Amino acid sequence: MSDTNRGGEAAPLQSYDEAVEWINGLIPFGIRPGLERIEQLMSMLGDPQRHLKFVHVAGTNGKGSTCAFLTSVLMKCGYDVGTFTSPYITRFTNRFQFNGTDIPDETLVLLANRLYPLVKEIAASDLGSPTMFEVSTALAILYYATVSFPDVVVWETGLGGRMDVTNIVSPIVSIITNVGYDHTDILGDTLEQIAREKAGIIKPGVPVVSCVTQPEAIQVIRETAARQGATLYLAGEQFTYERLNGDETGQTFSFAGPFRHMEIDIALLGEHQCANAAGAMMALEVLRQYLAFVLEDDELLKGFKQAAWAGRLEQVSTSPRIVLDGAHNPEGAQTLAKSLPQLYSYRKLVLMMGMLSNKHHEAYLQHILPLVDTLILTEPVFRRKMDAAELAHLVEKLRPSYAKTDLKIIVEGDWKKALGLLQSHTEAEDLGVVSGTLYLIADVRATLMYQTDSEKGW
Repeated sequence: MSDTNRGGEAAPLQSYDEAVEWINGLIPFGIRPGLERIEQLMSMLGDPQRHLKFVHVAGTNGKGSTCAFLTSVLMKCGYDVGTFTSPYITRFTNRFQFNGTDIPDETLVLLANRLYPLVKEIAASDLGSPTMFEVSTALAILYYATVSFPDVVVWETGLGGRMDVTNIVSPIVSIITNVGYDHTDILGDTLEQIAREKAGIIKPGVPVVSCVTQPEAIQVIRETAARQGATLYLAGEQFTYERLNGDETGQTFSFAGPFRHMEIDIALLGEHQCANAAGAMMALEVLRQYLAFVLEDDELLKGFKQAAWAGRLEQVSTSPRIVLDGAHNPEGAQTLAKSLPQLYSYRKLVLMMGMLSNKHHEAYLQHILPLVDTLILTEPVFRRKMDAAELAHLVEKLRPSYAKTDLKIIVEGDWKKALGLLQSHTEAEDLGVVSGTLYLIADVRATLMYQTDSEKGW
């Protein structure tokens, strides 16, 4: 690759910062469901996605953890793995990984320069400008198809599935982790509608694995799989799992599938991670059984145990004890509320939270408020943040029915000051938790772990 673009002029983007600024500069074009622009972009590049093997992961929660399990196991078993996920926790390059390592800055610049003139060309057409996520997806495909050449790409959807940009690919297996209420402004406000969007990743003849539990969502996935001639592996039917034990260092669950039974140890915490790991295991079984992937038991088990995912029930400080969890929708809050008393012993729970303005926060608060002794409400540094005072108003409305009678509420819009308050209010026997949007989690994590080059974004 040279540093000139398609027209032969000098590359317009000279540095990593310029490239990221250009891609993020496309954010105002928003989330525009539909595949026309990405199809056009891929066509101009010769459809490089056709040369790659993808495992496509959709779902409301648990996508990132599922991707982490798949990546860890496949790498441990000797495969080269590309992993495309979002949002990122520390740096823009986090979303494009090859064997667990971020894309090099200079490679990102080269690929951005390849895309730059094509994006301009499409922007000048009736299709309008490709969005930030479309360009990021195209960049990921270029990275894997023309630079790093992984054996398999673990490929996380951005939003939904059917009209999501990542749906440009034809995978070797699809996974739908679960279905819940998130992004209802785009995906629909019933479970059937949301399930229909997620089920859009089911391709003709491509096996699909799901841990979905709600009958109406299962029905949609079952019908879509049947229509597409895709074999469905559903938790509770074709495979089962059961959590056997666990503490704040890890947990063990049993897996029983069509081909064998196993006991699997994982370090990720919370009962929901057993479901994510079981879904990943079923997908790996499909790869092993039908696509000749060589996955030896010892390596497979080590891969599960070593899988890690930042910002999900992650303890980042011991004195005081502070745990981060990016629960930002009702299902996430329900899982967090169930996991905290299971995993940790504490006298008081001090919770700091910040949210975006487009979510179902009432249902979120109904799940989490009953556990909280001190609630610190703050704001993420993000254009669509929810005002902390507005969040406090919502808490006051729910307080009589859901909160402890002596709940203490602190409103501090500056997240750095709020973090200081969390640290000072969390005494030795207490537990401090930071939850809500990953934009907040990213900043808090970087501060507590002394990472200075933190960026964050969707």
